[in-house]
Amino acid sequence: MGNTFCLFCGCVEQSYVAVVERWGRFERVAQPGFNLFNPFAGEFIAGLLSTRLSSLDVRIETKTKDNVFVQLDCSIQYRVIKENADDAFYELQNPQEQIQAYVFDVARALVPRMNLDQLFEQKSDVAKAVLDELEKVMGAYGYSIEHILMVDIIPDPSVRKAMNEINAAQRMQLASVYKGESEKVLHVKKAEAEAEGKYLGGVGVARQRQAITDGLRENILDFSQKVEGTSAREVMDLIMITQYFDTIKELGNSSKNTTIFIPHGPGHVRDIGEQIRNGMMEAATAQANIE
Repeated sequence: MGNTFCLFCGCVEQSYVAVVERWGRFERVAQPGFNLFNPFAGEFIAGLLSTRLSSLDVRIETKTKDNVFVQLDCSIQYRVIKENADDAFYELQNPQEQIQAYVFDVARALVPRMNLDQLFEQKSDVAKAVLDELEKVMGAYGYSIEHILMVDIIPDPSVRKAMNEINAAQRMQLASVYKGESEKVLHVKKAEAEAEGKYLGGVGVARQRQAITDGLRENILDFSQKVEGTSAREVMDLIMITQYFDTIKELGNSSKNTTIFIPHGPGHVRDIGEQIRNGMMEAATAQANIE
């Protein structure tokens, strides 16, 4: 329907108020709905004011404490106070310019006290300072400041580029540290695994030799008890010769082997026996040290 007026009456739309004057002087504020006017007494509608929430976008250019030029994008949300609509109608000719001037004044007084990092971290403090100042000033003119949003902080393009490069360099450095640590852990674990494998391999060989020694000892003792007049050395030589010929037989029967040259003769058999005995003695000594 909208705001409709005739000579003696009028309809003020919701979210609006009408300023009524009598003979050019403020008389009253007409609230939304049907209102009567007396033109013979000099009453008429001087103007309308919207009580809806309005938004004003302001861009401020200023300098931080560390000499970086920045642009601040602010959004100020305000409305007319119904009870003080006469002040809003008569006191200010251009409320947007007045609000913008106070925003400039407060921001340019506060931002130079901060460096760039502090400004990004404390932008809500800047918005609160502007809000407190505007509420105190604009309230006297019939306006209520509802919210102030610090929408964006835009540094100079060269500064933004430098900040991105610093951030990228720091992340690359951190990635290098993590990569080096992971490689270090990998090498350490690999070395530990190799050392453990060698240790366990040595223990296995020692136990194998100990088992061979124990088996030979039992065979020698058993043979000496059953055959009288034989010494332990003679029995050992007999066992060594038997194992020697068994080894030659296995090498000959294996299809994977080619020609093998080994020393053969009575003297060589004795030498082999001596070597085997020495090896078993060393194995027994190593096993005793491990235990």
